[in-house]
Amino acid sequence: MALTIPLPRHLFRSDPQVVCTSDGFEVTARTYPTGIQSLTIRSSRGHVEVLPFMGQIIWDAEFDGVSLRMDNMFDQPRPAASIEDTYGCFAFHAGLLAAGCPAPEDTHPLHGEFACMALDTAELVADGDQLTVRSYGEYVKGFGHHYLAAPSVTLTADASTFDIAMTVTNLSAYADMPLQYMCHMNYAFSPGARFTQSIPDDAFRLRDTVPAHVTPTPAWEQVNEELRGGRRDPQSLQGAEDYDPEIVFFADDLPHYGEDLIFRMDAPNGGQFVTAFASSEFPTATRWILHNPDQKVAAFVLPGTSRPEGFLAADRAGTLIRLRAGETRTFRVRTGLESSPADCLSKES
Repeated sequence: MALTIPLPRHLFRSDPQVVCTSDGFEVTARTYPTGIQSLTIRSSRGHVEVLPFMGQIIWDAEFDGVSLRMDNMFDQPRPAASIEDTYGCFAFHAGLLAAGCPAPEDTHPLHGEFACMALDTAELVADGDQLTVRSYGEYVKGFGHHYLAAPSVTLTADASTFDIAMTVTNLSAYADMPLQYMCHMNYAFSPGARFTQSIPDDAFRLRDTVPAHVTPTPAWEQVNEELRGGRRDPQSLQGAEDYDPEIVFFADDLPHYGEDLIFRMDAPNGGQFVTAFASSEFPTATRWILHNPDQKVAAFVLPGTSRPEGFLAADRAGTLIRLRAGETRTFRVRTGLESSPADCLSKES
């Protein structure tokens, strides 16, 4: 039988407060000096830190002593209306009325209105050896759209992978709503790592457009030409330290390759990161790589309902979802550390 524990805001103080403990977990609440509330769930394998009232951003994740999060410039989460104002997280929910990088004709913020949205309530749900933190946020605009979003993160005791989910319900009494969603996981850049996946390698194609936030340089254009010409291996981070500005790949029509898909990033030291999802929920995948002195990220797969090229691009491509009045959609991703360097050393011994 599941046990639900409300998380009122008064639990989140400047000094960390233990909310609950069990044989498998310890949950701690705190408020950063910036005023952002944080909830950390710790298990025997590691921890996940969630911002339950700010888009349920997953600020940090670490398992077996291995950090999953990108290198970044933020020492703590900051109040933000748009995700680039607090871009230090491991993962965030991009969408929901629009997502991706807006084209000049688009009117939505980078990665949509939900990424940093103020959420209304949060709770913990304990069920057997699993612990879930779930938040709820109602979006409503006069003469506009009305929806309820319920993002969640679920950890299993003694596991180094975890589940990220998003449930969206259109609360309008009569009108449909547009829906774009991407589970945006900003994995750490692991020098020399290789990518493997259950779809063909050539399903990923190099992005052939230049979004507004990217300023091409001669060196960057050369990198793109080498990738197009086969002089660089797109399935490897070997030599990818010059991927600045970002290098991006897209894989479309994922249901063509099967229902249950799995993607991995294998580090030279033996660590293996993994992400799995259903192609019926996420028909598109993006790979985003960036390396410079300020930010280092190897987002080896970002599952989405469409390419992250903005609302109008998705509408033109026919990948924009129309959620009917009263309809609910749920998206699920499993991700984390499939094996750590310590696992590999123990097997060798």
